[in-house]
Amino acid sequence: MAAKPIRIAVLKFSHETVTFLPYDTTEADFTFEGSPAKGEALLAAEPRSYLGGFVKVAREFDGVELIGIESPLEAKTGSGSGWLTRDTYEHFVARMIAGIVADGPFDGVYMALHGAMAVRGVPRPEAELARRVRAIVGPEAFIAATFDPHGNEDAEFLRHANLAFTVKYFPHYDDYLQGERAARTLVRAIRGDYRPATVTIKVPIISPTVLQWTGASPWMDLVQRALTWEAREPDVYVNFFFGFPWADVPDVGMTFQVQTNGQPELARKIARDMAEAAWRKREALVHTTKIHQIAYGVVLAAQAVANGRTPVVLADHSDRSGYATWLLRAIVERPLSKTLIATVTDAEAVDALLAAGVKPGDPFDRAIGGRADVSAGAPVRIRGTVLRVTKGLGRNDGDHWIHVGFGDGNVLLLSRYLAQVIETRSLIEAGLDPDAFDVIALKSRVHFRRGFDDTGFARTILLVEPDEPFLGTVRLEGLPYETVDLQAYYPYGNPAFEIPD
Repeated sequence: MAAKPIRIAVLKFSHETVTFLPYDTTEADFTFEGSPAKGEALLAAEPRSYLGGFVKVAREFDGVELIGIESPLEAKTGSGSGWLTRDTYEHFVARMIAGIVADGPFDGVYMALHGAMAVRGVPRPEAELARRVRAIVGPEAFIAATFDPHGNEDAEFLRHANLAFTVKYFPHYDDYLQGERAARTLVRAIRGDYRPATVTIKVPIISPTVLQWTGASPWMDLVQRALTWEAREPDVYVNFFFGFPWADVPDVGMTFQVQTNGQPELARKIARDMAEAAWRKREALVHTTKIHQIAYGVVLAAQAVANGRTPVVLADHSDRSGYATWLLRAIVERPLSKTLIATVTDAEAVDALLAAGVKPGDPFDRAIGGRADVSAGAPVRIRGTVLRVTKGLGRNDGDHWIHVGFGDGNVLLLSRYLAQVIETRSLIEAGLDPDAFDVIALKSRVHFRRGFDDTGFARTILLVEPDEPFLGTVRLEGLPYETVDLQAYYPYGNPAFEIPD
C-alpha cells in the first residue's frame, strides 16, 4: 500500500544579531536579487547547508511534497548587524504566514532558523514564529527546525514546535547533516513512527564565542559526549546550544535539549547528564583559548616570521562590523611585510571607488575603515596601488573587493560588507596566492580554522582583540547589558545550579 501523501511547508528566517551595534537591521538588508525566495528557488537556495540537507532527504521519501514559502535569505550584512526592527520581523513573518495559509493545509513545517535572532520588542523571535505557525497549521501538524549552536534558546520554542536539530561543531561542519536529520525525523513523526519527547535544561554559563572551538577540550569533550549518547540510544538527538553573548536577550547562555522517540525519562536522564558534565567543566570551558592584545599579537607575528614559523594567521575575533582598523593600524605601524589583510569593510569607500571607475594600476591614497562605531576605531590612511577589483563573498551583486598593494609586499582587501574569510579557496578565487604571504590577518572568531588550521595551512595562529572591551571581546563585563544580568552566569557570578527533576 502506498504511503499517504505528505505536504511540508519549508521556510527560512535566520539572523545572528549583535544587539550592541548602534544600527538596526532592516527589511532592505534581506531584500536583494534572489531574496526573498519561494518555491523551488527557496528549496535550492542553500544546497550545502541546512536547507540542502533537508530537501535532499525529504525527497527520498515517496509521496512527500515540499512547498517553499516566501522567505528572506541571509542578510547582506551577514552576522555583523544589529537589532532587527519590529517592522522588519513583522513584514517577513506576515508574508510567511500568508504563504502557509494560501498553500495549506500542511502535515508538517520545516524552518531553517539560527537561534540568535534578536528583534526589538520580541523577546524570543524564533519561538514567536513557531507559535504563529502553530496557530495556522493546527495541533496535529509537526513543526521541525534546524539551528546554529550559537543560538540563545530555552524551552519556549519546543512548547510550540515538535523537533529541533542543532549543529554540534564549531566551525560548523554538520549543518547539512542536521538538515538531513530534520527531514528524516519529521517525515517519520508525520507517519507516526517517531513520537517526539523533549527535555530542555539551561546551564548558567555564558562565554564568548571565540572560546567555543570544538577542536579542543573541553568543548570537544561535550560534543563527543552528545555524539556518544546518540550512538548508544536509538532515535536520540542531543542539541547543545553554546549560546551567543552578543545578544542582550532573556534566553542567553548555554542550553541542552534532548529528543527521544516517546521516552521522556530517557530524555531527562541524558539532558541531566549533559548539563552536569558542562557544569563540572565550567572553569575549563571559559579558559580554553589564549587571547592577545593586538599590539602584542603583531609583535608575536613578527617573531614567528623571523623564526620561520610561517604562514601566520592573525585572527581579530572581536570585529563584529568589519570596519575595525585596530589590527590594520598595528600592522602598518610595526610595520609587517608580506601581509594580507582580509578584509577591512568600508562601504562608502568601495562605492566611491566603483563609481569613479577604479581599475588596476590606479594610485590609492585614502583613509579607510573606522567610523561605524567606537568599536571600529579611527580610519587608517593607506597609500599604495590598486591591484585588482573582484567580487566579494556575499550574495548580492554590490559586494566587491578592492585589492590594494602597499608597503613591503602587503595587500589590503577592502570590502563593502563584513567578510569572514574561512577558506583559502576564497582568496584563490579572488586571484590571490595565500602561500605568497608570511602573515594573513583575518576578521574571524573560530570559523577560519576550517581552512587555515584544520587543513594544516597555518604554522602559527594568534587570536587578538583591541585593548578596550569592544564588541566581540572576551571581557563581557565591558558590554552595556540591560536585559542580561551577568552575575546570574558563571564566570561573572557564582550562581547556584540545581538541575530540575
